[in-house]
Amino acid sequence: MTLNKRNFLASTLALAAALGGLGSAHAQSALDGVMKGKLIKIAVPTDFPPYGFVGIDLKPQGLDVDTANLIAAKLGVKVELVPVTSANRIPYLQTKKADLVISTLGKNPEREKVIDFTAAYSPFFQAVYGPKGTALADFNGLGGKSVAVTRGAIEDQELTKIAPANTDIKRFEDNNATVSAFVSGQTQFIATGVSVADNMIKRNPALGAEYKLLLKDSPNFIGVAKGEDALRTKVNEIIASAKKAGELDAMAKKWLGRPAGNLPE
Repeated sequence: MTLNKRNFLASTLALAAALGGLGSAHAQSALDGVMKGKLIKIAVPTDFPPYGFVGIDLKPQGLDVDTANLIAAKLGVKVELVPVTSANRIPYLQTKKADLVISTLGKNPEREKVIDFTAAYSPFFQAVYGPKGTALADFNGLGGKSVAVTRGAIEDQELTKIAPANTDIKRFEDNNATVSAFVSGQTQFIATGVSVADNMIKRNPALGAEYKLLLKDSPNFIGVAKGEDALRTKVNEIIASAKKAGELDAMAKKWLGRPAGNLPE
């Protein structure tokens, strides 16, 4: 090999290494960007009490909002709350409209293919609810029945797997529309999270709705973009510290009426 060829090869390898380094730096850039800009953008729900909703002062509040504020405070940065729905929360993370998603996000293999998750920060579960006078012993009983569900939510995914093929699953774009469909009699049942159901039942006592079938125990995790390991590790440290200090239990008691308990890491 001639000297020129050796120099060319060396230069090519050096350039490739430099580009690879840039790629690695870019993949880990979210935390650096947050700390340099002193701002973190966190996607939260605004139609999902008590996890995220708009109060009488027109400001977002709820367990997810408190968690977002806690993380920002521990990082020493300001927080920009980005309202999302079940359908767009993951795309917002993928397109960098948000650095984190704290929006009652359950972890499953399909989602793990496109985003990463921190440790769990709060409890949650999904179930099927219906009128007290309507018997529903198991999921086979949903055959030929109509069920309202929020498109893209974990209860949509779980119900689709479990329900008989002739179940009439009616999908709506947000939780308010899903609840309205059931309350107005457009569907016979509703599949949703316990928080949404509790709020619905309290607001509509004459409806006589009750818990019927458990769909899934699904603790809430914080979503992080793929490759952002530095940010994920830092948030995990904050969650672990808040768990040990009793802050997670305190927030869960405030909004859910029970402590966070033993959450998966």
